[in-house]
Amino acid sequence: MGPVPAARLPPPMTVAGPLAHAGHGAAGPSWFPLFPVALLAVCYVLAAVRDPRGWDHRRTAAWLVGCALLAVAVGPLAQLPDNPSGHMAQHLLLGMLAPLGLVLAAPVTLLLRVAPPPMRRLVGRLLRARPLHLLAHPFTAALLTTGGLALVLLTPLYAVAERHPVLHHAVHLHYLAAGYLFAWSLAGPDPAPHRPGLAVRVGALLAASAGHAVLAKYLYAQAETLPPGLTDREPEAFRSAAQLMYYGGDLAELLLAVALFATWYHRRIGPRRDAPTTVTGRAPSTPDLGTGTEARPGRTRSGRLP
Repeated sequence: MGPVPAARLPPPMTVAGPLAHAGHGAAGPSWFPLFPVALLAVCYVLAAVRDPRGWDHRRTAAWLVGCALLAVAVGPLAQLPDNPSGHMAQHLLLGMLAPLGLVLAAPVTLLLRVAPPPMRRLVGRLLRARPLHLLAHPFTAALLTTGGLALVLLTPLYAVAERHPVLHHAVHLHYLAAGYLFAWSLAGPDPAPHRPGLAVRVGALLAASAGHAVLAKYLYAQAETLPPGLTDREPEAFRSAAQLMYYGGDLAELLLAVALFATWYHRRIGPRRDAPTTVTGRAPSTPDLGTGTEARPGRTRSGRLP
């Protein structure tokens, strides 16, 4: 038999691409990202146990669910072979589903309860900082989460991140941070000075939902060319990823909408329900973010889910 024609040889990146992605680098599969997730879960549980007034177990459960979703995203899904649907599942878990569980756990409120006064004063100054007010505005947070995903999928950033593990993890960290900020700005039970009213938050949610849906449809229609920069392209695989993005995003946004309206409703009726149970007959106060101290709880139990 003669030599194999050069045209029949696979391009070098056809093999190198999946191998580089396995474990996100040449060092091979790594489960190291699971350790920070486990540390987050343990620290929260220890803080909840230390709360002298008793912490609502439902909030602890929400935090543990969020951590479990993070563990799935950075553990089993990260070890799968190169698969666009697996990447999209990671995005949904890191950027939409896990942040909602973490936000509903009210970690800042728990920190204000168990931390020493200097730490509470530091948290109070951070919450009052103008840069945080800008970042935590619902429309800014919506731009960060939806726009960040568009930047990854519509530019060569996706292909570059597949070849550079540090950038790959940085993209995932952005998904998580932007998703948490968005969920907190809309439905977070934690204190958030200058949080806009319901109409603004609903508008931001609708805008983000529309942007997410349009991006998913565009990715489906342009699967032959998006994301740009890939040398080993499988259009059908990216169409499946786009479908997962579309329907999975709908589910996550529906859950966020439920949390938004539930938080708004219980904040409206909460003071009226709690007022008769305090020692003074007044509605319970929120933590004093300026001094790092909290109002006396009386007979109320805060830390409950809204």
